[in-house]
Amino acid sequence: MTAPGEPGVRDTDEPDLPATPHGDRRRATRPRARGSGDGQVIALARGGEPVPPAPIPATPTMRQSREDRERLHDKIVGGQDEGVRRQHKLRKRTARERLELLLDEGSFTEVELYRRHRSSGPGLADNRPHTDGVITGSGTIDGRRVFVYAQDFTIFGGSLGEAHAAKIHKVMDLAVTTGSPLIGLNDSGGARIQEGVLALHGYGGIFRRQVAASGVIPQISVVLGPCAGGAAYSPALADFTFMVRDTAKMYLTGPDVVEAVSGHRVSHDELGGAEVHGSHSGLATSVQDDEESCLAEVRYLVSLLPANYLDLPPRTAGVDARDDRRHRLADIVPAEANKPYDMREVLAEIVDDGDFFELHEGWAGNVICALARIDGNVVGVVGNQPLVLAGVLDGPASQKAARFVRFCDAFGIPLVTLVDVPGFLPGVEQERTGIIRQGAQLLHAYCEATVPRIQVIVRKAYGGAYIVMDSRSIGSDLSLAWPTNEIAVMGAEGAVNVLYRKDLAATADPVRLRGSLVAQYTEEFMHAQYAAERGLVDDVIDPVDTRSALARGLAMLRGKRTEPPRRKHGNQPI
Repeated sequence: MTAPGEPGVRDTDEPDLPATPHGDRRRATRPRARGSGDGQVIALARGGEPVPPAPIPATPTMRQSREDRERLHDKIVGGQDEGVRRQHKLRKRTARERLELLLDEGSFTEVELYRRHRSSGPGLADNRPHTDGVITGSGTIDGRRVFVYAQDFTIFGGSLGEAHAAKIHKVMDLAVTTGSPLIGLNDSGGARIQEGVLALHGYGGIFRRQVAASGVIPQISVVLGPCAGGAAYSPALADFTFMVRDTAKMYLTGPDVVEAVSGHRVSHDELGGAEVHGSHSGLATSVQDDEESCLAEVRYLVSLLPANYLDLPPRTAGVDARDDRRHRLADIVPAEANKPYDMREVLAEIVDDGDFFELHEGWAGNVICALARIDGNVVGVVGNQPLVLAGVLDGPASQKAARFVRFCDAFGIPLVTLVDVPGFLPGVEQERTGIIRQGAQLLHAYCEATVPRIQVIVRKAYGGAYIVMDSRSIGSDLSLAWPTNEIAVMGAEGAVNVLYRKDLAATADPVRLRGSLVAQYTEEFMHAQYAAERGLVDDVIDPVDTRSALARGLAMLRGKRTEPPRRKHGNQPI
């Protein structure tokens, strides 16, 4: 017997195939049995009649599709009833209620309303709510375009996962590409633990975009609830951070972790409440009593900011400031160098309608930083505050002013500096905590600023603090001084004590001699025209003309153009 596969043996009972011209054999097509098919084969196998195919569902009509879509939309927008009740019980508004307060009525356009997570982590596989805990989109404030995201604490505690982060990434990218301010409403328990590294990756994407957008568009963070762990870095990277008393909490590690590590028990408010960041850390730009006033302040701030670094700040109609004399200015500031007064009163007389937005009011109060308008044009104002530490510069005040100067320069906002400074705060603790480095931050900020800069020496300007407060030597475009100005290395009495120490020790009447020497030193080196005679002050003005002089000076400098040096970036003394 011949084995299968050998010549002359067939493996099957197939008939011979006709040979091709080249001797190939090709499989012939067999005729199918009439009536054959899968349905009939299955029926025969079952011994019954053919099974009819499953009916195809009827295609929904356009009306049904629209109604289904409307029901789902309303359900998503309406939110989860129990979650909404819990939010209100905590004296907090929902994310959508907050957006209604923030944006112009009817202006909000939402994106990715139907987005849901795709995680199968514990408790997530069967719980996939739409929006994934964050509402994203765009609207207007006083008719000007902004992009926003509002975390929804009623869904997963506002925690951030992959889809949640992706929605935020999208509006951040849109804000940059359209050149619009970005506002984030934070109310979140932090990273979504069930999503692990994907949540951390999402935070990294937010931080990277914030840094890339820094100096390109204004970024505003509003903390309206918890903002814990990695989430806290987002407000820190923003240009402005708002917090609401009692409800806003921001920290890297919570009270339980602090107690476990240090043994010290601390409350959420003591660790990271609004007062902590408004008065101690300096992280909060503004602290408000409730959400309504907080979001109203955000709207006011936006009205003072340009949309991006290429746009001019929004201008209002001029109010004839160039001819406006303010007689009260002559009475606010005492002629005596050591008598305190409130620099805010001076500021109110200088700016339009006495209206200004002060940043970090509760932190580093010895310096004032504010946005305001002069003759309809937005300006940034830095001023020493004699009511706090006599207006000296210390570490926190230097850092506060430096960051503000850099923001104004990045967005083309002219700077006005009101000077009444006795120097830097002396002391061992100040030196050890880095006052030299911190003062250098302010110096660096002013030196690299290319916007129009006007200095007004209201009363005294001593030592290195005079230089740092936008003196002519570091690039101020225009320096004005009141008749009470005293510009010197130090006050007359201090100078006499150093220069004439031996003479005072040798005399029988040191009090009389000191008085005589102080008068002589003041007359020779600290009179009102001393700096002006040497070209370091452009004009000695009547205090009542300060507002008009500033308006004229700003108009004169409006066309200023300065090209920064060609380099990647400077190295700040951080």
